Amino acid sequence: MSRHGIPWRSAGRTQRGKVRARNEDAFLDCPQRGCWAVADGMGGHRAGDVASQWVASSLASLSGQGSLDQRVEAVRRCLQSLNWQLGHGLRRPAGDLDGTMGSTVVTLLLEGSRAACVWAGDSRCYLWRGQNLYQLSRDHSLLRQLMDEQQLSLEQARAHPDARALTRAIGAREPLNLEVLELSTRPGDVFLLCSDGLYQSLSHGELGRALSMGTPQQMVDRLFAAVMRGTARDDLTAVVVQS
Repeated sequence: MSRHGIPWRSAGRTQRGKVRARNEDAFLDCPQRGCWAVADGMGGHRAGDVASQWVASSLASLSGQGSLDQRVEAVRRCLQSLNWQLGHGLRRPAGDLDGTMGSTVVTLLLEGSRAACVWAGDSRCYLWRGQNLYQLSRDHSLLRQLMDEQQLSLEQARAHPDARALTRAIGAREPLNLEVLELSTRPGDVFLLCSDGLYQSLSHGELGRALSMGTPQQMVDRLFAAVMRGTARDDLTAVVVQS
C-alpha cells in the first residue's frame, strides 16, 4: 500500500543485453514511498554502471516526506547535487583518474491523484490509459533536437552520425536542466519507466500490448521476453507501476 492508502503496485527488473560485458542500468522500485526511477549509465563513458547506481541509491535515500511539490523539489536538489559531484569527479571509482561519468534518469512520484515525472536524458516514462499508450517524457537527445529544430523526419535525423548523443544527462554539464511534467492520475493507470535498450527494441504497439493486462510483474516479464527474442544489443530496464 502506498502513500495515503492509494494501492499502487509495481515491479522492476534490469538485465544485461546480449552484447555488452556489464549492465550499466539501474532502477528504484519503492511503492511504499510512491517513488520509482530508471537510470542508464552513459554508454561509451567510464564507469557508467557506477553513475547509474549512484543515481538510484541517492534517490532511494530521500525521506519521501512532505507534499508532492516538496518531494519534486527534493528530487531536483538531489539530482543537481549528483550532477555537480559527478561533473567534478567526486564520485569517480578509485584508480579512474579521467573520463566522464554520467547517467540518464527518469523519476516518477505519486501522491494521491497527482503524479510528477522528472527526467534528464532519453530514458522514458509512458502512460497506459484507456487502451492507449502515451509517451510522457521527451528525449533529451540530438535525434529529438534535429527533428524539433530542423524539422527533419525520423529517418533523416537517424542518419546523423551523432543522432544518439544526449543533450542532457546527470554529470554531463552544468547547469543541469531537469524537465518536470505533472498530471492527474486515474484508476487503472499504468506507468512504464524504461531505458532506451527496452523501448528501442519494441514498437509502440508492442509496448502497449505488454501493458494491457496482468500484474506489474507479468507486464515486466512480457516486455523482457519480447526484447530478448531480438538482438538486445543494449541493456534493458523497466519499472511498471499500476493503480
